[in-house]
Amino acid sequence: MIVPSNPQQKFDLPKTIPLFPLPGALLLPQGQLPLNIFEPRYLRMVDDALAGARLIGMIQPVENTGQNIGAGNEGELYEVGCAGRITSFVESGDGRYLITLTGIRRFELAREVKGGAKDAAPYRVGEANWDAFEIDAHKDESAIDVDRDEFLEIMHDYLEAESLKADGDNIDDAPLDALVASLAMGCPFAPNEKQALLEAQTVAERAECLMALMEMSGGEEPGGDQVLQ
Repeated sequence: MIVPSNPQQKFDLPKTIPLFPLPGALLLPQGQLPLNIFEPRYLRMVDDALAGARLIGMIQPVENTGQNIGAGNEGELYEVGCAGRITSFVESGDGRYLITLTGIRRFELAREVKGGAKDAAPYRVGEANWDAFEIDAHKDESAIDVDRDEFLEIMHDYLEAESLKADGDNIDDAPLDALVASLAMGCPFAPNEKQALLEAQTVAERAECLMALMEMSGGEEPGGDQVLQ
């Protein structure tokens, strides 16, 4: 689900931010990412975030064929992530947290630091350079530069080739910026491809990158019942 594009709300952006390394998980400004939190360190991270700025930095581990790059691996991280604000929180009956992050602003990871909201935080914490993506603080009007008919044609060919279903009958009528964000976040691209979409400066640049990725896909690994929202 994508929040309609609006001028960026003003939030106090902290110098440091808790990091949630998760391969293949893409959060974009104005996007919404549901998460099922169950590991103790990340339950603690959510508790600390709720007690503070309510921000969590989604960031991908760098792919390494010699390592397990699941959530929490202590390996290398990409240099760019996106901060999300906890906008929905439900505590399940079995100890899990079901949360939704709404994308606020991308950041450049300057360095990792020790500690967190409390001493000896069990999760990773980074110093964020927010100035690297000052563009996210303003409404992006660049979607008007995208050839909508070409984008929709490529999108439909891709969805058919990958056996993906679009959620909703009016996908062709959706605002292009919301459609680009939804596809970028929901399509089963490789982590490095997701990273390229994240680092695209504008909606127009992201749309061009997305069209190239969709055109390169031959549909060899259909997504089955996956639904794009």
